[in-house]
Amino acid sequence: MKDITKTEEFQQLISSEKPVVIKFYAGWCPDCVRMDMFIPEIIEKHTDYEWYQMNRDDFPELADKYAVMGIPSLLVFKNGEKVAHLHSANAKTPESVESFLAETGV
Repeated sequence: MKDITKTEEFQQLISSEKPVVIKFYAGWCPDCVRMDMFIPEIIEKHTDYEWYQMNRDDFPELADKYAVMGIPSLLVFKNGEKVAHLHSANAKTPESVESFLAETGV
């Protein structure tokens, strides 16, 4: 998963016609570390998405704008719009992430 390091980069990426998944995380988050153990396999299976991550603590204004209240959170964007959001409480297992992606229908 590639890191987003600038707000401008974020804006450009979410404007894509191809769906983009952005994981909001923090370095101090144990659930984020747990997700990192299983997310590579999911990324390999779901090449219909572009995958990125950004540290929520580095971009609090974007986290607030897109209602990222807990981490890790997975947000799906397409054409500049947030089309799906997997909140932290539901993002703890590979099965929950797979189910979320199936439900987005993007």
